Amino acid sequence: MAERSRDWLRQAEADLRHAGHARDAADFDWGAFASHQAAEKAAKALFQKLHLDAWGHTVSVLLASLPDAARPPDALVDQAKKLDKHYIPTWYPNGFERGAPTDFYTRAEADRCIGFAEAVIDFCRRQIDR
Repeated sequence: MAERSRDWLRQAEADLRHAGHARDAADFDWGAFASHQAAEKAAKALFQKLHLDAWGHTVSVLLASLPDAARPPDALVDQAKKLDKHYIPTWYPNGFERGAPTDFYTRAEADRCIGFAEAVIDFCRRQIDR
C-alpha cells in the first residue's frame, strides 16, 4: 500500500480549519466534532508514515498505541481523551435525554477541542517531518 501520510495530514489540517469556521458560525457541536476528526486523521497520518495499521476512532488509544519512539507524552494522550468524549455526542441526538447536540455545546468547548486538536496535529506533524 502506498504511504499517504501527507494526504492524511493535509486533511487533518483542513478539518481543523473547518472546526474553526464552525465555531465562528456558532455551530459549536460541529466545531468539537471536526476537531476530533482532525486529531484522528493526524494520528492516522503518523501511522501511515510508520507503515502501521491504525484501527478505530479513539484518538487517545491511537496515540497510546504508537511505538515507543513515536509515542506522545502522557499529557497529550490526556488531551486526546478529552477530545474523544466529543466523538459521538456531537452528532447523535440520542446522546442526551432531551434536545439535540446543538443545544448543549458552547464556544468554550469548541475552543478547547480546537486547542486539543492543534496539539495532536502539531505533535504528529513533527513526528512525520523527522
